[in-house]
Amino acid sequence: MSSQYEYVSGGLCAAKGFKTSGIHSGIRKNKDKKDLALIYSDSLCSASAVYTQNKVKGAPIIITQENLKNHKAQAVIVNSGNANTCNADGEEKAKAMCKLCADALGIKESDVIVASTGVIGQVLPIEPIANHMSELVAALTDQNSIDAAEAIMTTDTKRKEFALKFSLRGKPCVIAGIAKGSGMIHPNMATMLCFLTTDVAIGSSMLKKALRDVCSDTFNMISIDGDTSTNDMVSIMASGKAGNEEICEEGSDYAVFYSALKALLTTLSKEIAKDGEGATKLLECRVSGASDKNCAKVVAKSVITSSLFKAAMFGADANWGRVLCAVGYAPVDFDINKVNVNFESTAGTIEVCKNGAGLDFSEDIAKKILEEDEIIISIELGEGAANAIAWGCDLTYDYVKINGDYRT
Repeated sequence: MSSQYEYVSGGLCAAKGFKTSGIHSGIRKNKDKKDLALIYSDSLCSASAVYTQNKVKGAPIIITQENLKNHKAQAVIVNSGNANTCNADGEEKAKAMCKLCADALGIKESDVIVASTGVIGQVLPIEPIANHMSELVAALTDQNSIDAAEAIMTTDTKRKEFALKFSLRGKPCVIAGIAKGSGMIHPNMATMLCFLTTDVAIGSSMLKKALRDVCSDTFNMISIDGDTSTNDMVSIMASGKAGNEEICEEGSDYAVFYSALKALLTTLSKEIAKDGEGATKLLECRVSGASDKNCAKVVAKSVITSSLFKAAMFGADANWGRVLCAVGYAPVDFDINKVNVNFESTAGTIEVCKNGAGLDFSEDIAKKILEEDEIIISIELGEGAANAIAWGCDLTYDYVKINGDYRT
């Protein structure tokens, strides 16, 4: 990462003006797991969000889209353990969450972002949320966002929380995020939620553009299992308390903000991919030499989504033919006879395919390279100068175990 960025502690609260909390309310049966999170700004923020492209959308997304029409927000309320999706009373419950939150904080209901994650198709009980809202508000802190980060987790095995410090014309700024995601993850928003805070002063149109464009190259380049979720959302609130001159157009300040956002979301994307359900390895597919950006992205996604390839990586099997197969069925144009493929890790690099044909290589060396927990698949198309990166994980026995009885 560029030296102009520095990771700092504090999570979402590292950005000026924000407090967070997370508690167990009773939505989830396991009392050791938090299931209700709150993010609060002491002033109204510029806000934006991007959402799943699944035609089936969770009720919270529909309500949040309505609430964010004015590009303003002051709080985020989110529960885990129940996705509030495909329910006749789903929108009613999502609105109720907003009202309960707003009333407790003394803000407008329309200034609340609402989100849910968990099992699809089960009625969301509103009583635990209503009964514990005062506790949730009382627990607000400006010291860290650990509890909130834990409260949004489902099958995640670790908390995903980062804050990045940078400077805009001498003004110290922070952008921070918490995320959840482990399964039902595929490009075009993956099964994931991400909530971002920043103290940068930035206009709503620029905030929306930055979030949309960065997500296209980060969160939309993850695939765990090829399933696009119903509840995916990435939201951002900007308090403007860093004191920088407001970013209202593209320019040097926007470029710095954009780069910081991309650095943060790249880190979160890799953490989600690495924590895929049952995963033992992070897979990073780097495509270069494409005729255009879209071609590079489509090829990278195709490879990282291949179940056969992912299974081979679990077994540390240098079955490069599965890579070429996935490259070959990607719906873009290029000359397969120009394609080169390398496998890389901290254990070394091995070239396995050149100009679309296999090379003689040591299976023993290849196996050592693929036994590492982070693997790079480098693909050169030989068509141009465009490139892209996609992230995923290996496909293991545990993925089936986790999802075989997830609901019951």
